[in-house]
Amino acid sequence: MPEPVLSNAPEISVTELSQALRRTVEDTFGYVRVRGEVSGYRGPHSSGHAYFCLKDEGARIDAVVWRTSFSKLKFKPEEGMEVIATGRLTTYPGKSTYQIVIDVLEPAGVGALLAQLEERRKRLAAEGLFDEARKRPLPYLPEVIGVVTSPTGAVIRDILHRLAERFPRRVLVWPVRVQGDTAAAEVAAAVRGFNALPAGGKIPRPDVLIVARGGGSLEDLWGFNEEIVVRAAAESAIPLISAVGHETDTTLIDFASDRRAPTPTAAAEIAAPVRAELIAATEDRGARLRSALARGLDLRRRELRAAARALPSLDALTQVPRQRLDHAAARLGPALAANAGRHRARLAAAAARLSPAALTGRVALCGERVAALHGRLARAERALTERRRDRLEAVWKLARSLSHEGVLERGYALALGADGHVLSRAASVAPGQALTLKFSDGEVAATADGGEDRPARKPAGRPRPSGTPQADLFG
Repeated sequence: MPEPVLSNAPEISVTELSQALRRTVEDTFGYVRVRGEVSGYRGPHSSGHAYFCLKDEGARIDAVVWRTSFSKLKFKPEEGMEVIATGRLTTYPGKSTYQIVIDVLEPAGVGALLAQLEERRKRLAAEGLFDEARKRPLPYLPEVIGVVTSPTGAVIRDILHRLAERFPRRVLVWPVRVQGDTAAAEVAAAVRGFNALPAGGKIPRPDVLIVARGGGSLEDLWGFNEEIVVRAAAESAIPLISAVGHETDTTLIDFASDRRAPTPTAAAEIAAPVRAELIAATEDRGARLRSALARGLDLRRRELRAAARALPSLDALTQVPRQRLDHAAARLGPALAANAGRHRARLAAAAARLSPAALTGRVALCGERVAALHGRLARAERALTERRRDRLEAVWKLARSLSHEGVLERGYALALGADGHVLSRAASVAPGQALTLKFSDGEVAATADGGEDRPARKPAGRPRPSGTPQADLFG
């Protein structure tokens, strides 16, 4: 067993050692500014904190942004972005590592911002947010203009002054911050708020929107490069004019807007025409219209006069018809006399055919024809009546021969029961039953006999079975 090493160093626990290291690191470095590349960033944790690393070509350090600080960051970290982080250095005893707790994060120079801006522009353009087909035409003369800008800057005064000079319109201002951590969220909310206004509501819905801000550095204008602002501008159903910065400044909202203005004053000029110019143009068009109408009337008047000169005179137009009328009038008298003579001759010929002798002969001839037809009709009726009588007699004879009366006339008799029904079988007759014998010339009452008192007569033909009752014709 090895001998224990003798030392006068005091024993401390792991926790005590970790706390001592933490105090040493924090007291020695305090707040630091570290430049490096963001690595391993996957967005904020479900707790709201963000964890990643800062690295360069020789080393790396863990970094953390607490939830309260993350919401205040002007620039959110992105993978591969070179940044300058300001914070305090501390240790994490759970892993025996040190880390920087970041309070402020900013891009490492303009180049990093421009690289981030270009990457975001390409990504949003790939989604089609900047397509020309999405852009809407601006109204020529809007009734209401909505302005999203700071209410205290020179921008809103320039816009109102320019609109008053050109064509006074009703202006609704949605006040927002145009710089700072909350600028992007406020601008996006203002654009969506104007679009949410109902048409015909208490607050009028603008016909066109102007999102405006004065000039500034790239960092100052960065809020108008945020994705939330770009998407709100692209989704706006109201035509939108972007007027952010000076003429040389370009932000991503300029690509998503329906029209870009180089300055806020230019945005006011785009939104409304010049009233005096509009009145002058209207008067000019009215004068041109009146002149065109006058020229048209004068031209038609000259054409009418030329056409009138080419037409013949009234006398020349009526000479030939008047001559035809004279000739017709001269022929009318003789034609009427000739026509009357022809009708008179036809009437005389008809009158000759209507003399009393001719009419009497015609009546006599017609009487003879009627008498002949009457005789033919009488003969035909007699012949027809005789044929029908002969057919009826033949049918009646046939019916008599087939009826039971005809059979009775040939010597047969019909036996009827007390109820008047015909008895067709001997088995249906009981001894002593009252019968009625019907002959061709009348009926005779009879009683059926059992046959014990007198001998049975032998019938002609086949013998009658024993026990068959006989009719007593003398009963």
